[in-house]
Amino acid sequence: MSTLGITKLTCEYRSEPLGLGTERPRFSWLLTSGRMHVLQSAYHLQVAGEEGDFAGDHLIWDTGVVDSDESVLVEYAGAALQSGQCCSWRVKVWDQQGQESEWSDTSYFEMGLLRTADWSADWITPEPGRIDPQAEEEFLLRKAFHVTKDVRKARIYATSLGFYELELNGERVGDWAFTPGWTSYRHRLQVQAYDVTDLIRSRADNAIGAALANGWYKGNLAWENHRNLYGDQRALLLQLHLEYADGSTEIIGSDPSWKASTGPVRMSEIYHGETYDARLEAGGWSQPGFDDADWTGMVKLDHAKDILVMQENEPVRVIQDLKPVTVLRTPEGDTVLDMGQNMVGRMHMRLNLPAGTAITLKHAEVLDSRGNFYTGNLRKAKQSVTYICKGGGEETYEPHFSFQGFRYVKVEGWPDAEPLNPDRFTGRVMHTDMPQTGRFECSHELLNQLQHNIEWGQRGNFLDIPTDCPQRDERLGWTGDAQVFVRTAAFNFGVAPFFSKWLHDLKADQREDGGVPHVIPQVLDDNACSSAAWGDAAVICPWTIYLCYGDKRVLEEQYDSMKAWVDHIRAQGDNEYLWNTGFHFGDWLALDAKEGSYVGATPRDLIATCFYAYSTSLFVKTAEVLGRTEDAAAYRQLYERVAEAFLNEFVTPGGRLAAHTQTAMILPLMFGLVEGEVQRRMAATLAEYVKEQNHHLTTGFVGTPYLCHVLTENGYHDLAVKLAMQEDYPSWLYSVKQGATTIWEHWDGIKPDGSFWSDDMNSYNHYAFGAIGDWLYRAVAGLDLNEAEGPGYKRIRLRPRTDSALSYAKAALDSMYGTIRSEWSLTDVDGDGDSPLASYEFEIPPNTTAEAELPGASIATTQVNGQPADQASGVLSAKEDDAGVLKLELGSGVYRVTVQQPSPALSGA
Repeated sequence: MSTLGITKLTCEYRSEPLGLGTERPRFSWLLTSGRMHVLQSAYHLQVAGEEGDFAGDHLIWDTGVVDSDESVLVEYAGAALQSGQCCSWRVKVWDQQGQESEWSDTSYFEMGLLRTADWSADWITPEPGRIDPQAEEEFLLRKAFHVTKDVRKARIYATSLGFYELELNGERVGDWAFTPGWTSYRHRLQVQAYDVTDLIRSRADNAIGAALANGWYKGNLAWENHRNLYGDQRALLLQLHLEYADGSTEIIGSDPSWKASTGPVRMSEIYHGETYDARLEAGGWSQPGFDDADWTGMVKLDHAKDILVMQENEPVRVIQDLKPVTVLRTPEGDTVLDMGQNMVGRMHMRLNLPAGTAITLKHAEVLDSRGNFYTGNLRKAKQSVTYICKGGGEETYEPHFSFQGFRYVKVEGWPDAEPLNPDRFTGRVMHTDMPQTGRFECSHELLNQLQHNIEWGQRGNFLDIPTDCPQRDERLGWTGDAQVFVRTAAFNFGVAPFFSKWLHDLKADQREDGGVPHVIPQVLDDNACSSAAWGDAAVICPWTIYLCYGDKRVLEEQYDSMKAWVDHIRAQGDNEYLWNTGFHFGDWLALDAKEGSYVGATPRDLIATCFYAYSTSLFVKTAEVLGRTEDAAAYRQLYERVAEAFLNEFVTPGGRLAAHTQTAMILPLMFGLVEGEVQRRMAATLAEYVKEQNHHLTTGFVGTPYLCHVLTENGYHDLAVKLAMQEDYPSWLYSVKQGATTIWEHWDGIKPDGSFWSDDMNSYNHYAFGAIGDWLYRAVAGLDLNEAEGPGYKRIRLRPRTDSALSYAKAALDSMYGTIRSEWSLTDVDGDGDSPLASYEFEIPPNTTAEAELPGASIATTQVNGQPADQASGVLSAKEDDAGVLKLELGSGVYRVTVQQPSPALSGA
């Protein structure tokens, strides 16, 4: 029996996806084996019809045996796939010793509607007159129909202008929220596919229902109370595809024969919440037999269909439930539920109250210094939900078309005679349904809470797009926030489809001159565009996704956008190799800003030119990966001239930087713009600047993500550790000590005396400063990839830092090849604290290799799985370098490493 196996088959990152929009789907699989050091040497992949029969004519694509170690994102290259086509697939592999696996289990994928011509349905909206197109109420749409045959398969394809929810025969269709998602609606509109086979009644009457609300399409967006930014009419486009047992098919689509009314949702807005009057519910409205004689007719709406694309990222869903941890009575007399966690989503209520009772829930992130409910930082956002009871028994409700960012919920309208039972309330956590892939833990509980806060900041703000914050009248896809956090994001959760979708919108909203809007999708003024470190998301984000997942397609799809951004920068400056014109946010929210300013003291042209160089360097790498040799050569020359211009403009002949801030030192070091003695001098200057601040930072959005990395990589890891572990203001752990459960926008969002930084811009769930998480994974636990030898953790680099003032640290990442782990611990064997025993545990997934670097260890003093380091199974080589670092070349497997006579260098800082 073969010990070589295959598990976790995915297509386009998902298990058995429905409604794919790519005509060349990509397949991935994990290898399993009971042996150490297993590499794939060949694979055989087959695609067949939906019956799962891989014999003869049923095969659609058969690769034969392909000599390749590829097991990630292997691209389909068979006959053109058709709209709605369902396919099965399987794979077998061989390892480097010639061992052959069994065929994998069979997996499936199904295509969506790939061409505009596939749409026979009409865009429909309620007939004007009887229903006001600008009404705040939800629109309820329905269509009754009769099925005359036995149904074998049923699919719904749907999208809308505004939000929609579907019902079929009285049952909710799917569990997705806020469909069709937020895209650049003028250019791209997503379509969702649903399997409704089990909801259709064969040889019987049926009915479809759809509820429409404003959503991002025409609701209130941004802080200037803008509305109708994409259009002023809600509409539905839907097709129900029926495949009968006899092989015939039928399409039931949206058309003017549908009926419309308003529903119990009287108001629903992203920022402001929802009002629901249960007395207005029309029981059975989405079931056959419902009397819709009083409902109004529908009309066609002239709207494009060539902008339609199938759903690209995972949907937003309710991911988990939280119960209130306590009920508070504030000094002002308010009744407040404390959820114990700053979360994003909505509250679910179970009520049994008299008809007409109105219960209002108001949502806030924090309490003020006196313990009262505080909403000042919401600005114009109301975050208020009102439910009016119909009476007559227990009722349940949660908002349909709105989400809130909150920890505290003020309950208004609860009858005095009825004790408020917190068990009647549940917080429903919502975000894009990304798989959690990363875990970090260490011996410092406050750092563990920081990691918790980083994860929850990502959960709350990765809601279809990467928003800056989830609570106030903003919630926009700020490019700067996204690019500084993307590497951390890719540790915590699987974000490749999420960012690929968002980057398609960036490309769609990019200006003709290559400029990139500050927010994606673009809903601000046309001039809100092209700041350094914000627009650079056009290059940094696709490169990072490629790096973390080995996804070359994201580079192919974004290549023109990346190039256009670099060309845009080149056209900006007075000198084509310096970027010294235009608006820039600078080192946003840095602590060295002038009084009354949000912009840090680092010169903006220095920041801009650094990012000009960085984006150009990444574009050169992209061109090389894609084989665009002419572009690679031309832009490499551009990079060299930008780097030279930077040195001439900002660095003196003696190696001093003509700016005196932490961020000014960080960027040239991080982006490789200095080397040799200049690099050493600049790193030493940065270290002095940190020490002068009593081991505190002064950086903002631009410098903070790189600060600890730069210190560690330039020989000042002890300073990086001290920075990360500071507990007083300003520091990452200051907010933790203040009780934060997410990342704050400002270092002092709540001051030591309990007062607030400001009402104007003070989010308590703002993930940008959470970019420190990347350093915790890569520098402290030591889990990293070797970029020079390829992307996607095919080649793993393990550099655990036991000199991190901790007794242990551990990190794990579920990569595209499987789980990678890097763990270390220190044991004080002698009790003197001088020479602790260092132990490590590494897990390397099959079809990858790793290099582990262990400072202070030697071959003679190191054992691997109880064997001498150079003799243990799976250890491909063991070498000591001149710096006293033992380098172990490891194949796949689990390794327990002990250093028997460690150097004092291994002790905590």
